[in-house]
Amino acid sequence: MTVHQLNQLLLVGALVLLVAVAAVRISSRSGLPSLLLYLGIGVVMGQDGIGHVDFSNAELTQVIGYAALVVILAEGGLGTKWKQIKPALPAAAALSLVGVAVSVGVTAAGAHYLVGLEWRQALIIGAVVSSTDAAAVFSVLRRVPLPARVTGVLEAESGFNDAPVVILVVAFSAAGPIEHWYVLIGEIALELAIGAAIGLAVGWLGSFGLRHVALPASGLYPIAVLAIATSAYAAGAMAHGSGFLAVYLAAMVMGNAKLPHWPATRGFAEGLGWIAQIGMFVLLGLLVTPHELADDIVPALLIGLVLTMVARPLSVVVSLVPFRIPWAEKALMSWAGLRGAVPIILATIPMVTGVADSQRIFNVVFVLVVVYTLIQGPTLPWLAGKLRLAGSSDAADLGIESAPLERLRGHLLSVSIPQNSRMHGVEVGELRLPKGAAVTLVVRDGTSSVPAPTTVLRRGDELLVVATDPVRDAAEARLRAVALGGKLAGWLGTAGPEAR
Repeated sequence: MTVHQLNQLLLVGALVLLVAVAAVRISSRSGLPSLLLYLGIGVVMGQDGIGHVDFSNAELTQVIGYAALVVILAEGGLGTKWKQIKPALPAAAALSLVGVAVSVGVTAAGAHYLVGLEWRQALIIGAVVSSTDAAAVFSVLRRVPLPARVTGVLEAESGFNDAPVVILVVAFSAAGPIEHWYVLIGEIALELAIGAAIGLAVGWLGSFGLRHVALPASGLYPIAVLAIATSAYAAGAMAHGSGFLAVYLAAMVMGNAKLPHWPATRGFAEGLGWIAQIGMFVLLGLLVTPHELADDIVPALLIGLVLTMVARPLSVVVSLVPFRIPWAEKALMSWAGLRGAVPIILATIPMVTGVADSQRIFNVVFVLVVVYTLIQGPTLPWLAGKLRLAGSSDAADLGIESAPLERLRGHLLSVSIPQNSRMHGVEVGELRLPKGAAVTLVVRDGTSSVPAPTTVLRRGDELLVVATDPVRDAAEARLRAVALGGKLAGWLGTAGPEAR
């Protein structure tokens, strides 16, 4: 590649990113999932569009898609709150295992009897579209305030169900007879167990290291966090476990470990997640050939109708039988089983392995995902309102950034008080921080001052809190408790350690 060609490539890439960023704004205003806009950019650039880019490398698309999915799952795990997801884990696990099995069977039967596909192709499509997409679920749920249990179940499900679905798609796409069902179940259970163990171990070790080793620059912490999460995927995959589950759990452990410079790390991961989504969706848009989709539109709509109106609701109902979940929440979970880039990426597996009619499988999945995401995404807030499940935002949590003071065996906490925090009006002395922690500086309207115990905190203030290593966690927990419960936090039931 010449320098001139490199310059042209960089210019095109920059223009695509700028258009994609503008698409984010359009998506947030219109309620349309951003993946549709990114796919549209790829289609416009493709051989049937104005760009006339001829791209048909399914294997490269699969590799890049897997890499992008690792980043997206890492970003989603970093943003997942353990307190919210912990009660939802059993239900999410049931949806990811029992729910996937029900969805695959029902959807495959619909594809076979209604569309006339052979059983192998029908099972592949049933498995491919039974995975909810992490990127779509994370992006939509963070715009729609829902009950914590619903959000926790859906987010955990989207992080868990990729593993069993990948195993099923690979098994159905392999040459020769399909293995017995009990062999697949055992393989899925083993891969999930290995992936979970590696993910939790890597996440804990990474968190321990980052909290006790002071890196020379704050910008290294985001890089280290993403590198640790990626290593969890690699270790899980090399151990014949679920790398996708490993990266999600490792990122979730680190995201709840109060790491140094956390706001910067979170922002970096979110930006990298957007880039991964944009690149993945644009590439998938390039891979599709629009003029070949006409014959597959009706089959895709029929299969999608079976998936959306029968398979998904039935999988939710059957999976959640042991759990006392109201019918309204089950109905919302049924409609919120969003598909996105993951099914389209998985549809490249039969193309790479040479399954008969694999191009048709890809086209059917592409049309199904686009049409039903266009329907489900924008209508989810409306349905939540009709079911009276639209949540409301409580007092905002604090933005706390921590920097380790290695030689002094302490931590410097930078605390930002948001506009609707209940810390507004609280005196410094009323924070009742544990011994070994103290507010050393208050920055208000650009002016710094050393506070007295009677200094009243205000919205928008930034505080510097120094805490020794043994009380660092207790100090942060107390600050968050006051931010959510006010000066009487603890006495009124808000969690937070009391000063001793």
